[in-house]
Amino acid sequence: MKRFIKRSIPLVTLGFIGVLTILTTWTGFDMNHTGEPKLTVTKALASEKGLKAGMIDPKTGKKVKYWAAPMDPTYIRNQPGKSPMGMDLVPVYEEKGEEKEPASTIRIDPVTMQNMGVRLGRVKRKPLVKYIRTFGNITYDERRIYTVNTKFNGWIEKLYVNFVGEMVKKGQPLFDIYSPELVTAQEEYLLALQQKKDLKDSSYDSIREGAQRLLNASYTRLRYWDLSDKQIKKIENAGNVQKTLTIYSPAKGVIIKKNAFQGHHVKAGEHQYEIADLSKVWVDVDIYEYELPWIRNGMPAKMELSYIPGKIFKGKVLYVYPFLTAKTRTARLRLEFPNPDFQLKPNMYANVNLESAVAKDSLVIPQEAVIDSGVRKVVFVALGKGKFQPREVKIGVEGNDNEFQVLEGLKENEQIVISAQFMLDSESRLREAIQKMLEVQKKSPTPSSSGSMKMEADDLNMSDMKMDEETETQKTHQK
Repeated sequence: MKRFIKRSIPLVTLGFIGVLTILTTWTGFDMNHTGEPKLTVTKALASEKGLKAGMIDPKTGKKVKYWAAPMDPTYIRNQPGKSPMGMDLVPVYEEKGEEKEPASTIRIDPVTMQNMGVRLGRVKRKPLVKYIRTFGNITYDERRIYTVNTKFNGWIEKLYVNFVGEMVKKGQPLFDIYSPELVTAQEEYLLALQQKKDLKDSSYDSIREGAQRLLNASYTRLRYWDLSDKQIKKIENAGNVQKTLTIYSPAKGVIIKKNAFQGHHVKAGEHQYEIADLSKVWVDVDIYEYELPWIRNGMPAKMELSYIPGKIFKGKVLYVYPFLTAKTRTARLRLEFPNPDFQLKPNMYANVNLESAVAKDSLVIPQEAVIDSGVRKVVFVALGKGKFQPREVKIGVEGNDNEFQVLEGLKENEQIVISAQFMLDSESRLREAIQKMLEVQKKSPTPSSSGSMKMEADDLNMSDMKMDEETETQKTHQK
């Protein structure tokens, strides 16, 4: 019996100490959502520690802003406790000088920055060039296409140029043609010559003038049929009619169309040949509608061909068509390129680059530095010592090397974030939202009985932010 009493004394002592602990930590019962009392141990621990939002933590010497759930930063409380996942809430402290900065400013330590892959760049001032890349099709210069036809009927007696693609020179014979009408015109001309010779010594001026007028009329008729002075002089010197007339090439170029055949009957006005001068060619390209403001007549153009890699052909914009293609919403440009070596062949495909000087002196930033939400454009500025601040900017045109022109919001040589800014943006939005909720809580005359806040706001429209007295997450946790 004595042994049993001795063994029981330590157990009784431990039980008594436990009862005292419960009595000293229990502040009473709290009512849950069902109306039943429950023991709020977290409140007892908080009361024992004595820390609340706005107090100084003796361990760190920093002012506590609030407590947040480790796995849900939007779940915040004014005092220590448990998160909906059963984890202890962690304190969030105010940093020195934080009250003077915008709520969206964030601070990140160097180790975290390195783990996030944050890279920085600078706002530069430089000339901004707009490059437009497009695809083109080489075609003939329509001003350098010549047609060969006759103004009289006849038959081709002899053909000198026999196939399409043959190079011809200016004045080169193309074919000989026999025309009864032309023979008659030659006879009239020879008769007029003879009549003038016979009547040159006439004593009547009217007779001499009539002979001269007849000669001039017959000469003009031959000229109107495109006979050259040399050909007419040959008829005059020979003194007899030429059965056939030789038709010559009007320009240097390539035969691109041929309808002439030996023995073929020719009607007046029918095209027998088409000759294209390829010393200069056109290139037709299409550009998008929004690129039209950067296009002007005479601006330089560069072209590359797949079959001549590495060679750059230089030309210019010759004409901008005054209409758009309805289906593709694109505008057509006509470019001109010299072609002395005939390397540019019609119907070839080509890659075209147009270079337009947008501004001689402009602030530019990398395209990857801009967060474009569709409503606004934001760039994160590095303020030093791990501080970053989002700044709304006004962007101009996109220039060369994926650069944006900055119209408003940034200054030269400012450091900006060019990678991982989306994570910074999320943190910045979260902090700004929490700060607004804290301000709402301070102004609220009846604070929430549960002392908790939950953010419910759209990512882009922060005007809908509100602080619920009891969120669905808390109700689930209480259940």
